[in-house]
Amino acid sequence: MDLQSGERVIYQGHPSWRAIIGFYLKGIVVGAAAAVLAALIDSVGLGILTFAVVVGATVLFGFIKRVATVYTITDRRLNIKVGIIARKVRETRLQRVQNVNFTQGVYERVMQIGDVEFTTAGTEESNFVFAGVAQPEEVVKQVEQATPLLAGLQGEAEPEART
Repeated sequence: MDLQSGERVIYQGHPSWRAIIGFYLKGIVVGAAAAVLAALIDSVGLGILTFAVVVGATVLFGFIKRVATVYTITDRRLNIKVGIIARKVRETRLQRVQNVNFTQGVYERVMQIGDVEFTTAGTEESNFVFAGVAQPEEVVKQVEQATPLLAGLQGEAEPEART
């Protein structure tokens, strides 16, 4: 991400490695099932090779998916960049952010990961989600402390319109 003059980075990161563990476990289960099937059809050696290939591919794809996703928050913008060769970039001005929330299920709480959702002005498609980040409550705090628009009116009544 190219920074503008005077712009500073508040947060930059990837999905946590802990967020990919579920993907790895599914790959191991699929690899084990494929290995049993290959061993029944041909030989134990083919079963072991099948398991190794499936698990290896799962680890590689999970790592690439994690490393190829970069979340950046500056004092002016939100940015989500996904991809290595082909790239998809989503960006919005921080002034458009109306709410910052994070969600964690039981598994996510144990793993200390969660999703940080930035609700922006506009349609539903304009919401930004930093999925699987470590310590999501810290990301929310950093944004709120660094951004007067997000921290200024929290807990206070909105000013009345003057005519």
